[in-house]
Amino acid sequence: MKDFKADFPLLNERDIAYLDNAATAQRPVPVLEAERKFYERFNANPLRGLYALGVEATEEYEKARERVRQFLHAGSTQEIIFTRNTTESINLVAYSYGLERLKPGDEILVSIAEHHSDLLPWQMVARRTGATLRFLECDPDGTFPLERIQAMVGPNTKLAAMGQVSNVLGRTAPVEELIRLVHQNGGVVLVDAAQSAPHMPVDVAALDVDFLAFSGHKLMAPMGIGVLYGKKALLDAMPPFLTGGEMIESVTREGAVYAELPHKFEAGTVNGGGAVALAAAIDYLEQVGWQEVMGREEALTKLAFDGLSQILGVHILGSQDPAEHCGILSFTVDGVHPHDIAAILDDAHVAIRAGHHCAQPLLAHLGVRSSARASIAFYNTEEDVARLVDTMKTVRRRMGLGL
Repeated sequence: MKDFKADFPLLNERDIAYLDNAATAQRPVPVLEAERKFYERFNANPLRGLYALGVEATEEYEKARERVRQFLHAGSTQEIIFTRNTTESINLVAYSYGLERLKPGDEILVSIAEHHSDLLPWQMVARRTGATLRFLECDPDGTFPLERIQAMVGPNTKLAAMGQVSNVLGRTAPVEELIRLVHQNGGVVLVDAAQSAPHMPVDVAALDVDFLAFSGHKLMAPMGIGVLYGKKALLDAMPPFLTGGEMIESVTREGAVYAELPHKFEAGTVNGGGAVALAAAIDYLEQVGWQEVMGREEALTKLAFDGLSQILGVHILGSQDPAEHCGILSFTVDGVHPHDIAAILDDAHVAIRAGHHCAQPLLAHLGVRSSARASIAFYNTEEDVARLVDTMKTVRRRMGLGL
């Protein structure tokens, strides 16, 4: 395998097998340089200054928006809203669409596998509007049988939300079927692409999805930049989520006329450097190529899965087919708390996540309180996986539990 670590300063400077990519990715040199270049050469407030530097800053910001549009295959840059992260993007839809459109008798359908960021906003909308929140449950391996989706979707399903890839099980969800069924019943669908956009092609036009959200920091961009895609007709009809500077056309003592899309939803000073760096991350990812990204991640996931599966007392959650984990392996060890697993691995300079992964309803559904999670990116290596597996072989012995 080609070693991509040379492109990532942190991975070169520190002795670490970084396997917490589902939480946040590392940043390659082109992304770091793009953000620095923006502040060195274009540091003015985008969208505001009419002087040359201000115009250049605006052009860089809008070029980044166009790059995201291409990445998602959206029809217009007006459908690309820059936010801070997936959480803010989903909250934008919850407040500006959910609270405005839903009413008693309507149903909100969410999958049991959702990250809290794609659950708590809908709980809020249900409480405030009187709509009913319903859960689409998965099988123990993370699958959502089509007949179960068909049984849950009906004429009262006005909004459905589903993550394209589970951050716990790594399972790719049948969002295409959900979108089709909800549309047949006159509802809309939001897809959480936080775990899918960095690892597979995402095409909003092919999906015919109404809203889609992802975070830049999971896609090798800086923290604090995210994206909401929304169909133009829906966004046009929605009121602003935040109000203040730059999202207005004019203001009087009595009220305001809001700016056109996408600026209606981007109040205040925007994250220009973050947007430009996100565009650079997309460029880098597509230069590596989806075939390379997906092939490497699948191979490394299988290597880790096979190694962990052979260790006494280790239980991998979800599917027992490594190809269905999208780089994410959550597991438990008999008699050992996940925090202790993470601490032992940290001693060996292996970084994983331990806890409920902001998906407590899913873990409760699976009968597990918490788990350890190793998550793989294309820049990981066979040596990273070997260090994970070799250290895991010592965990039970180091905790006094024998082999």
